[in-house]
Amino acid sequence: MKYFLPLILILFIQCSKSSMEGQTEDTVEKDGYYAEKYRPQFHFSPEEKWMNDPNGMVYFDGEYHLFYQYYPDSTVWGPMHWGHAISTDLVHWEHLPIALYPDSLGYIFSGSAVYDSLNTSGLGTNENPPLVAIYTYHDAVLEKEGSDIYQTQGIAYSTDRGRTWTKYDSNPVLKNPGIKDFRDPKVRWHESSEKWVMALAVKDHISFYSSPNLLDWIKESDFGYNLGAHEGVWECPDLFPLNYNGDEKWVLLVSINPGGPYGGSATQYFVGSFDGITFTTDQDSTLWLDHGADNYAGVTWSNVPGEEMIFLGWMSNWAYGQVVPTEKWRSAMTVPRKLSLYQQGEQIRIKSEPVEALNSLRSEATETPDMELTNSEYTLKKSIDLAEINIDVVQASMGVLDFTLENEAGESITWSIDPGKNKVIFDRSKAGNTSFSETFNEAHHAPLIFDPTAFNIRIFKDESSVEIFINNGEQVITELFFSKEPLNKLTIKASGEAQLKNIKIYPVHSIW
Repeated sequence: MKYFLPLILILFIQCSKSSMEGQTEDTVEKDGYYAEKYRPQFHFSPEEKWMNDPNGMVYFDGEYHLFYQYYPDSTVWGPMHWGHAISTDLVHWEHLPIALYPDSLGYIFSGSAVYDSLNTSGLGTNENPPLVAIYTYHDAVLEKEGSDIYQTQGIAYSTDRGRTWTKYDSNPVLKNPGIKDFRDPKVRWHESSEKWVMALAVKDHISFYSSPNLLDWIKESDFGYNLGAHEGVWECPDLFPLNYNGDEKWVLLVSINPGGPYGGSATQYFVGSFDGITFTTDQDSTLWLDHGADNYAGVTWSNVPGEEMIFLGWMSNWAYGQVVPTEKWRSAMTVPRKLSLYQQGEQIRIKSEPVEALNSLRSEATETPDMELTNSEYTLKKSIDLAEINIDVVQASMGVLDFTLENEAGESITWSIDPGKNKVIFDRSKAGNTSFSETFNEAHHAPLIFDPTAFNIRIFKDESSVEIFINNGEQVITELFFSKEPLNKLTIKASGEAQLKNIKIYPVHSIW
């Protein structure tokens, strides 16, 4: 998502830069590295300033590259750069210098990166093929003048393992045909047709382009005019294949803002087929990748060994992302998730499962004996700070089952499974600080898409976020919270009967 600030606000931010940086230095000296209030401890966040969409995610030579929308001069959105970090395990991250800066063609908006192993672009050599980044240029001057062609697509390349990037001297490689929203290229190699394909967000649909060399692009087709949610602008697409029972299916992710099920931003998806030219689907309903409010603009890594599709999202929402109560930095990413397909009723859906590497952060588990709750509740005695919580639920007959993270100050977040209403409900209205947004404290109601009589629940709780994975990601809820004191107790309440087994709490180490 590219949030457009009024020009006067951008100027104010830039004029205020020096005083804000002075406050940042005081915060660092007082609190220590990555120890600020609300700072995530096992999610990626920038060292300082503003971050949003993950970009250019590519695996190469043993390293996962994460680029991201970054504004180094403020903790709110501004002229976009590509920030950069690398990881060898998807868990621990090393910050690298900014990869791409704005230039005369505009800000550096969202996009993707690929390994051009055949050197189709000629930007490397056969012995040393390049990494190529494909991104949107946003010309703020043309936008201010009322032009419709202020977004174009450019490329940059690296031949030193992604450490430095050179912009192509004939940018842009894809000019704007006269459409205001023309952005966020997601590129991959299409093996069967031996060409590069691009999914590009165009207003309220997706356009597909192809190229033999990443330099010369032709339009192939459009998708989505009459499918999916259309209450806002489509952006940040991703197109990739997944195996389903031995068959190849293609998945198209499309983020939308506004128009998410809880207002603000969210990511929808489509499952279908793609022949290198056209994407088609029999899907006639809108499916959401995450049933929480705070997973947006996520895409997958390219060039991953074994062609696994590993996803990462921006853990926030444009409805309040710029005003959440953090100081030195704003925003974090979700935990990385492996995507796969499964059958649910008549539909093929996406399953989002935390990557196995996250298990390396676990300390020894505290186990609670199996229990049966009948119109009663139980509070786990173990203090919960940074934690992964696993519970198997077997229910004989059940009304509502509530899971509440809380503290002695009366702050809490609750997610409820209500089979009678066929809903999963997340309520953070009592989570502490919600004053920064009129909509942040609203309860979120999602359809129940798993069997409530027997399921597994896996909870990742960080300093200011919770990610709930039900049945290994058949349903996922990602939500932020900003409690004044740590939510360190878990209370489980059943109105009816519920059997709980294999209750384990793993303390989780910080990655910083």
